[in-house]
Amino acid sequence: MFPKYDVIVVGAGHAGCEAAAAAANMGSKTLLITMNMQTIAQMSCNPAMGGIAKGQIVREIDAMGGYSGIVTDLSTIQFRMLNKSKGPAMWSPRAQNDRMLFSLKWRELLEQTPNLDFYQDMVNGLLIREGKCIGVITGMGHHIEAASVVLTNGTFLNGIIHIGEKRFGGGRVAEKAATGITEQLVTLGFESDRLKTGTPPRVDGRSLDYSKMEEQKGDEEITGFSFTNTSKIKPEQQRSCWITYTNQTVHDTLKTGFDRSPMYAGRIEGVGPRYCPSIEDKINRFAERERHQLFVEPEGWNTVEIYVNGFSTSLPEEVQYEALLKIPGFENCKMFRPGYAIEYDYFPPTQLTYSLETKLIQNLFFAGQINGTTGYEEAACQGLIAGINAHLKSCDKEPFTLKRSDAYIGVLIDDLINKGTEEPYRMFTSRAEFRTLLRQDNADLRLTEKSYKIGLASEERYQALKEKENAIEYINNFLNNISLEPEEVNSYLQHLDSAALNQKQKASQLLLRPSIKLEDFIASVPKLSDLKAKTRQDLEQAEIQIKYNVYIEKEKELVEKMSKLENLPIPENFNYEKIPAISAEARQKFTKIKPVTLGQASRISGVNPSDVQILMVYMGR
Repeated sequence: MFPKYDVIVVGAGHAGCEAAAAAANMGSKTLLITMNMQTIAQMSCNPAMGGIAKGQIVREIDAMGGYSGIVTDLSTIQFRMLNKSKGPAMWSPRAQNDRMLFSLKWRELLEQTPNLDFYQDMVNGLLIREGKCIGVITGMGHHIEAASVVLTNGTFLNGIIHIGEKRFGGGRVAEKAATGITEQLVTLGFESDRLKTGTPPRVDGRSLDYSKMEEQKGDEEITGFSFTNTSKIKPEQQRSCWITYTNQTVHDTLKTGFDRSPMYAGRIEGVGPRYCPSIEDKINRFAERERHQLFVEPEGWNTVEIYVNGFSTSLPEEVQYEALLKIPGFENCKMFRPGYAIEYDYFPPTQLTYSLETKLIQNLFFAGQINGTTGYEEAACQGLIAGINAHLKSCDKEPFTLKRSDAYIGVLIDDLINKGTEEPYRMFTSRAEFRTLLRQDNADLRLTEKSYKIGLASEERYQALKEKENAIEYINNFLNNISLEPEEVNSYLQHLDSAALNQKQKASQLLLRPSIKLEDFIASVPKLSDLKAKTRQDLEQAEIQIKYNVYIEKEKELVEKMSKLENLPIPENFNYEKIPAISAEARQKFTKIKPVTLGQASRISGVNPSDVQILMVYMGR
């Protein structure tokens, strides 16, 4: 019934969809197996993509030729560029999406992808032969063979849903959990553990009083996520979100259910996300706070369902409802479904290599929440990298990896495989030491050519990149070479309350003034009118490069210094037992993680600089 595939992807969440698309688009005959064809790329939690650091990840996925950015743009109901008051390294795009349209557009794109087959079934076992994964076993009893297998099981591995004192098996509400895989992997020598995540109640938007809330409108300029010509929402079409707050009465009502909370009663063993805590967790941890902000977010264009962002909870249903009624604007609210917590198996990611292949079993890759991450964006970028490498492995080609200085994706994977995680991992800009280089605006300049060379990014994307690079070079050269006389520019400077010129000055030097924006500059100074034909994106990129050149060059120098350590290889199967001078913890971590380079060794949690220096001495450096 089934041919032998090059790549099988298990699970059709955000990680699975990106993995399947990447492998298929690179030429692998790929099979995507999901327990439910109707929930492909489901937004299980809030209907939004991007945000602080996460927006950079989505743009990186798009620059590589993944689909998340395109799907996000096609289903956006509101767009905002966060942190615009800060420098461009901190700008982060975020979209509110139509939940159903997002899933539909993903499925449409996957169904239009050559080399990609689908099958609806549960995978409850792996085919292992001589230390290699050669396929999967399904609940229907099918043995399907493949050169590589990618597991993207999300929250489904032995998932348990908690609502107050009620608990039942499930990977999402109304969907059954997946069993068998954890048990088999543990017998093969893998280490597993439990994590938890949660979701808030959904309510009927018709029952809310928005006059008691603060309106949050979208941006007047829509940048979007995809570097392609994907159509984007018009500013005037956007749906508003709303902001309201809890209060002491809400908190007191919630506390009445604490004795029946699965978290406090010890029924939940898994650790929850520190940076996205439940409302009961917030009340406990921040007892001094009299109120907590809630974002009231529409779920789509044609639905009245509302997502109450910031009110994640697993308290009893009646307590959730009573507390909701005491929130300003929610006095007459009707609840569609309660919030719940879900507990699931994951595999500490120190068991993986940079390609996301497992160290114990060849040709087996893990991506997404199975590695201990939280968030659609973190899952999707792992799926992309795992899909690329599953394809390359099936072709006996070298793995593709990204360094910390290449992308936020590189930071995430490096953090996971070297430091591991004991709580759901979430990306922040603070995790990236080279964030001036890793901006959302230059993801294509950083990554599209790399992806093109391995056969993922299309010829069309590559040519668009080259055109963009040429345009930016032209703008930079033009501004660096043209001088402006005082009489040509002083009236404009006076309008900006900026110091007048006494002698001619290069346009690029003037652009360094914080008050001068390139688009206005071109519009106000006739001598610069040659640049009017350039796109807004090209002008913005050139402006950032000129204004922040000193910082960008400093960071590039730092990358160069770090890469010397990064690229010093540690011999394969190096015996750390012969180095008595390093700490016992370092020896244990080195032996377990098997770092490939000294740079990787230096970032392992629990390893001191002295341990790395001693290791260098023993390697003859």
